[in-house]
Amino acid sequence: MAFWDSLWPNRAAQFDSGSAASNAIDLTRRRPTISLTKQGAANGNLRVNLSWQMRTSDIEGRSKQSGRLLRHPLKFFQPEPVQAHTQGVATVDLDIGCLYELADGTKGVVQPLGGYYGDLNDAPYVKLTGDDRFGSGSGETIFVNLDHRDDIKRLLFFVYIYDQTPAFDRTHAKMTLYPSNGPRIEIELDERAPEARSCAVFLLENVKGDLLVRREVKFVYGFQGELDRMYGWGMQWGRGFKAGKV
Repeated sequence: MAFWDSLWPNRAAQFDSGSAASNAIDLTRRRPTISLTKQGAANGNLRVNLSWQMRTSDIEGRSKQSGRLLRHPLKFFQPEPVQAHTQGVATVDLDIGCLYELADGTKGVVQPLGGYYGDLNDAPYVKLTGDDRFGSGSGETIFVNLDHRDDIKRLLFFVYIYDQTPAFDRTHAKMTLYPSNGPRIEIELDERAPEARSCAVFLLENVKGDLLVRREVKFVYGFQGELDRMYGWGMQWGRGFKAGKV
């Protein structure tokens, strides 16, 4: 908190939820929805970022390992099992994706798998910027062109684990929305689902001109096809691969 914030303590009441000091709104089970339209953020580019890192228990485990090395210096020369680094779980490849349905009935997906990166200035007005396979600080980002909000019916943002052992319980993942106006919106994937392979995180819907963001955070044990059936997208799915992987 800045010094001047302590002089005007009532400034923290300007948002209904979250922390004014961090300028963020948290969507939770109790408060799952927010209107971008009422926030004055139903235009411009909406940036949606996925980031993840190790859970505290995993980091503490490595700290204990360091303590054992101090007590037993000869173990320094023994190879250490390959583990994730402290800023991200390198052995878990989390991917962001988006199922879209446009006002004209067009349906599809934007995701790294299969190279479906979308388009920002043409349909589907959703664009994936790249694929982060190592959990770096920048994570993965999808942009949505809300200047074409009338062409968008609904967007389902999801996370899946590509071709690796399910490990949502080892990662602390979060989706953050950066609207064109107002505070950012954060959604934590804070429910334990160790065997899940995918998670529907939030739904962006155009309800009679009102753009609503609704927290979902529903884990499933399958992939995109299961999310499709859960939300009634009605598309056909097949096995896909990333470029450079077979």
